[in-house]
Amino acid sequence: MSAPDVVRKKVARIIADVRTRGDVAVREWSRKLDKLSGPFEVSPAELRRGWKETTTEVRDAIRLAVRNVSLVSAKQLPRPFSIDVRDGVRIEQRVQPLGHVACYVPGGRFPLVSSLIMTVVPARVAGVRQVTVACPAMTPAICCAAIEAGATRVLRIGGAQAIAALAYGTGSIARADKIVGPGSAWVAAAKAQVAADCAIDFNAGPSEIVVWSDRGRADWITADLLAQAEHDPEARAILVTTSRQLAETVRRGLGNQAALRTPKATPTVHLVPSRADAIALVNRLAPEHLVCDTRRDAARITSAGTIFVGQWSAQASGDYVTGSNHVLPTGGAARFRGGLSAADFVRVFTVQTLTRSGIQALSRSAIVLAESEGLLAHAKSIRCRVLDNSQSSILNPQSSLPPSGRKAPV
Repeated sequence: MSAPDVVRKKVARIIADVRTRGDVAVREWSRKLDKLSGPFEVSPAELRRGWKETTTEVRDAIRLAVRNVSLVSAKQLPRPFSIDVRDGVRIEQRVQPLGHVACYVPGGRFPLVSSLIMTVVPARVAGVRQVTVACPAMTPAICCAAIEAGATRVLRIGGAQAIAALAYGTGSIARADKIVGPGSAWVAAAKAQVAADCAIDFNAGPSEIVVWSDRGRADWITADLLAQAEHDPEARAILVTTSRQLAETVRRGLGNQAALRTPKATPTVHLVPSRADAIALVNRLAPEHLVCDTRRDAARITSAGTIFVGQWSAQASGDYVTGSNHVLPTGGAARFRGGLSAADFVRVFTVQTLTRSGIQALSRSAIVLAESEGLLAHAKSIRCRVLDNSQSSILNPQSSLPPSGRKAPV
């Protein structure tokens, strides 16, 4: 049995247990896997204590990140509108925030304060009233970020048991409408398994960066590749270039850094014969993060989670403070969606209002289309509204419309 199969089966067992035994199962699994003791919920007093213990410098950095993500998120929301398609036919678009969103924050060696900000802030900007944070490892900075970002509840639980509790609810944990945020292979597997019952953002895999450059600084490119390789043993960090000199210089730099054993993954260099080949390769990879030399280069790319343009645009800055979201599609998913945004935390639906004149104006075409599909009851439901009572019968498929240009009798 492969490792992924082992993970999936163990995760399925945990989810089933939490669905059956609720809080008891969450506590047992959390004690076994995360050494949890004490209550699930982090109290307001503990959050405030963590906020006070956070250094002023870190607190200010958190506030800057929250501000910038808030500014960008506000621009991402879909807008309500109302349009008269024609006289008597009005379509409205309504935008309504989700009621309860759960934001998963990985614990690991260093709980990711930035992931809390990137998930909680757009939810709050979207108007979500209940935002729950789940993080198995609480630190003062996590407490501070939860307060500054506007989380309404913080739970010290993680792993598949946290995802199951948030997806299905337990005695003490409310069921969420949506679960977002990155996590381990266990968290990713759990999100995939509950997705039929609870909305998720997307299935996130190992982190990725592609640097496409022909004239960038080799030392800066090396630093960017190593930064992304730091995330995970399965992370992908790739340089794509047409410059043999740049490729060789970066390879040497990576070799020198390898001796330090700081990265977890091994970056690679791809020397391609032409810019056309580079563009094709980058679009085929559809990377989570892309760094390229110019805006003209960026315009040629159709598939990437986010693009950093120019040598000053350090990819790591986007992980924290630029305001753009760092929860991004991986594994080629950038071919069909972008990163997390405030739009992921609202429901968009329409309201349709037709007057008598409106249904009369559209009825002929609607009936023709319904009958062409063989859906005669659909046609009848429209026909009975536009024919005289003496003519109409929903049981009479041969009823005809009034002559064109003549109003149906009232």
